[in-house]
Amino acid sequence: MSSQNKTNEIGVLLLTLGITLGLVSALFWWLAKNPNVIDGFTNNQSRPATQVSNDSSTQVTDVPSGLFSYGGSTTWAPIRKEVDSELQKLWPKFQLRYTDPTTGAPGSGTGIKMLLNNQLVFSQSSRAIKDEEYQKAQQRGFALKEIPVAIDGIAVAVHPDLKITGLTLAQLKDIYTGKITNWEQVNGPNLPITAYSRRLEDGGTIEFFHENILEKEKFGDNVKFIPTTTLALREVAKDTGGIYYASAPEVVGQCTVKPLPLGRKSEQLIPPYQEPFVSLQSCPSQRNQLNTTAFQTGDYPITRRLFVVVKQNGQIDQQAGESYANFLLTEQGQKLITQAGFVRIR
Repeated sequence: MSSQNKTNEIGVLLLTLGITLGLVSALFWWLAKNPNVIDGFTNNQSRPATQVSNDSSTQVTDVPSGLFSYGGSTTWAPIRKEVDSELQKLWPKFQLRYTDPTTGAPGSGTGIKMLLNNQLVFSQSSRAIKDEEYQKAQQRGFALKEIPVAIDGIAVAVHPDLKITGLTLAQLKDIYTGKITNWEQVNGPNLPITAYSRRLEDGGTIEFFHENILEKEKFGDNVKFIPTTTLALREVAKDTGGIYYASAPEVVGQCTVKPLPLGRKSEQLIPPYQEPFVSLQSCPSQRNQLNTTAFQTGDYPITRRLFVVVKQNGQIDQQAGESYANFLLTEQGQKLITQAGFVRIR
C-alpha cells in the first residue's frame, strides 16, 4: 500500500474519531440540560422517583419572577407561616399566594385537583400522589413529580385524665372501625369511647389514616365527624372518653390533650413526644416536643413524608415549584421546617 493511501486512511480515521467525540460530547451536554430525561420511574412509567439526597448543600438557581398561586394540605400551615416571609426577603420578585378551593375544604386532594385544573402552579401534600392523579396529568399533557421535603407523623390525642398507657395500630384500627367501643377493651377504664375524625374528603391526613391504618375499611358508625382539628381537639379536651388523630405537630405540644404512645406491638409502644413527658400543668411555659429521632428512624409506627407536587411541563410553573421545593431542601429551609414543628428530611 502506498504512503499516500496510508495517509488518507489515517486522515479518515482521525476525522471519524473527531466526529464521534463531538457527538458524545453533544449528547452529554444535552442530558445535562435536560435532567428529567433520566429521572427514575416506576413500572408504569408515570411516577418520577422521590429519592432524597443526604446532601444538604442544595443550591437554588433560576428563581422566576411573578405572582404564583399555590395551595393544598392544611398540615402544611405551620410551614407556610415560617417559610413564605423568608422567601419574600430572599426573592422579592418571587411572590406566592396561598389559594383556597372554590368548593370543598382545602387539603392535599383538593390541592392536587386544582393543580391538574391549572388553578395552581404547585401544591403541597401530606400524602403521595395517587395513580389516578398521575394518569389525569398525563391526559392533560404533562407529568406530576412529588418532591419530599419533611417528615411528619400522625399522633393520637386523648383526654388528659384517661388512664391508658398506649395503643397498638391494630387496636387503633378496631376503635375507628367500630369493633372496640369501650376503653376497658384496651386495658383502660370502663368508659365508652368517642372516636372523632374529619371526613375522608377533608384532607391528606384522613386519606393516609384510612389507607394505612384502617387498610381502606370504612369508618365505624361510632365515629363522630368534626370539620377541623381545632374543634376536634376541643371536643377531646372536654370528653374523658374521646380520641382523635392528627398531624403530630398539631397534637404533641397541646396543653389540653394527652398524646398517646403507639406501637406495632403492645410491648413496643413509642411516644410521639420526647421523654420524659412534660406534665400538662407545666404548659404553656413548657411544652412537649416531637420525638424527632423516632420519626427519622421509623421506630414511631405512623410516619409519612410531606411533598411539594410540581408540574413537569418545562414551563415557568415547573420552575416555580422546583425553586420552592429546592429552597425547602437547603440548610436554611430544613431549619425553618424544624421551627415549624416538623422533622427535617436531611
